[in-house]
Amino acid sequence: MRKLLTIALFFCYAIQINAQDDLLKDLEANLDEDKKVSSVFKGIKIINMESTKLAADKDFYFLISHRFGTINTGIKDLFGLDNANIRFSFVYGLTDWLNVGVSRSSASKIYDGHIKYRLVQQEEGKSPFTVVGFNSIEYNTGLDEVNFPLIENKNRLAYTAQLLVSRKFDENFSLQLAPVYLHENFVPVDAQDNSQFLLGLGGRYKISKRVTLNAEYHAHLNRAAQSNFVNPLSLGVDIETGGHVFQLHVTNSRFMNESGYLARTIGDWGNGDIYFGFNIWRVF
Repeated sequence: MRKLLTIALFFCYAIQINAQDDLLKDLEANLDEDKKVSSVFKGIKIINMESTKLAADKDFYFLISHRFGTINTGIKDLFGLDNANIRFSFVYGLTDWLNVGVSRSSASKIYDGHIKYRLVQQEEGKSPFTVVGFNSIEYNTGLDEVNFPLIENKNRLAYTAQLLVSRKFDENFSLQLAPVYLHENFVPVDAQDNSQFLLGLGGRYKISKRVTLNAEYHAHLNRAAQSNFVNPLSLGVDIETGGHVFQLHVTNSRFMNESGYLARTIGDWGNGDIYFGFNIWRVF
């Protein structure tokens, strides 16, 4: 009887120790998770620029973007509101670190697909930055064979590769740097290299629990001297309401696809040649 009692007490003690070990492991895992920095940006885009935020595992994002005409057209066109460029985007989180997406823009009738993947996450004591890769491919169906009789199917393609590097400095301020490689098989300026390089800078400042101010700018590093295109500059505000994120902005770029806003921006802020627009995200 004593032997049975001793064996029973031994097993109870072993189970208790094992349960304590499991609890300690869970606590340590939670502590490690707490050290990872989240909510660097509210949306998966800052304005036009991709942010280091990704859709979570199995999350489905639907985005509707509008970009109206220039505000300097005055009351005749209701300060640009009579003209709209529309873009629909769908993004799916295959995992917490890997997203895929497809989009269609009414301007130039461009279809595109992308893949976005987290390489490093900002974490206390380990990494001061979040690093995300972004690759996209576009197909321009708007190149008219009447205007471009020598156009080939391959000329409709454009490719983008970006490395997004962000840091959340505190609860309010985040900053992102983005070196960009863009290759267009067709360029409207003969002197322009098909392979183009840009450096993007974006940031956000939180002014309340659900509202942030955003800004972004891209410097084109090898634009042809004969080109009339300029660097894109955008200012905006994010408003979060439950499952929605509203992004209101003004920008000198009419386009919202990568090759469009990176390489074909024409607006002049000094002349009021800027566009009002908005993005609406819905998460399912």
